[in-house]
Amino acid sequence: MKRKKTYRTRCETARDFPIERALAKLGHFPTRTSDKESWFLSPFRSETQASFKVSRLLNRWYDHGAGKGGNVIDLVCLLNGTSVRETLDWLENGQISFSFHQQLFKGFDEDGIKIRDVMELRHLALQEYVEIRGISLIMAKTLCREVHYSLRDKTYFSIGLQNDSHGWELRNKYYKNSSSPKDMTYINYGNRGLVITEGMFDMLSLLERDKEPREGNDLLILNSLAFVEKAFGLFESYESVQLYLDNDKAGKRAVEILLEQSPKCRDMSYVYKDFKDVNAWWMSTKL
Repeated sequence: MKRKKTYRTRCETARDFPIERALAKLGHFPTRTSDKESWFLSPFRSETQASFKVSRLLNRWYDHGAGKGGNVIDLVCLLNGTSVRETLDWLENGQISFSFHQQLFKGFDEDGIKIRDVMELRHLALQEYVEIRGISLIMAKTLCREVHYSLRDKTYFSIGLQNDSHGWELRNKYYKNSSSPKDMTYINYGNRGLVITEGMFDMLSLLERDKEPREGNDLLILNSLAFVEKAFGLFESYESVQLYLDNDKAGKRAVEILLEQSPKCRDMSYVYKDFKDVNAWWMSTKL
């Protein structure tokens, strides 16, 4: 008879899960590697020089900038804000629940933005704004939150999409803003396909159109074309990668780079060929 795993044995097994693999699943990739170690930009803050080391021999991590380290369980708990039991579930199942990406993280932005509160999307003005963009409130709530923040002694509220480094993309009728650190938003359901968009409303538009993108694919919102090369590291685990990037010069160049990088990539811009982006096309269908 198969013995049931105890909490202790689960922890012992989970500690062997490769830290580099866990970081890759969370959207973090090394800047340099050797046989003994890998170096990463810290997943806990914005930096330009890698200070986060992973020992390949010991399967341990150490953040030199923060002066702390540990095993893979410690790391995933810190990055996702999850309990040890929730972290064990993820390490055993090999996939990330979307709720992990939406931890209600609060803090200061180095550019002056202070996140004061994060809640379910409910403000009437924001509900009206998403509807203007052709998105239902129910669909908006699947990816976004209502974020209240301050900037230069003034307070604001916006629709917020959290990225993999706990920064926020902030949108309302009047402002397009973001808190640092900037990063992409990777939503891993454990599927074999990947859908990539440039912005949150492009992805919401695809999801509003039909359920297939979410049911058959994982989702990646770049939030900035600066993260195109970072996306390369995700492709290995997928059978197909659909590209829904903007129909402007920068977007087309990004598509070229991605197509050159992997034969799995497919340019889907023909769907909205007469429009700047997916959301502009989707809004036109609602008129």
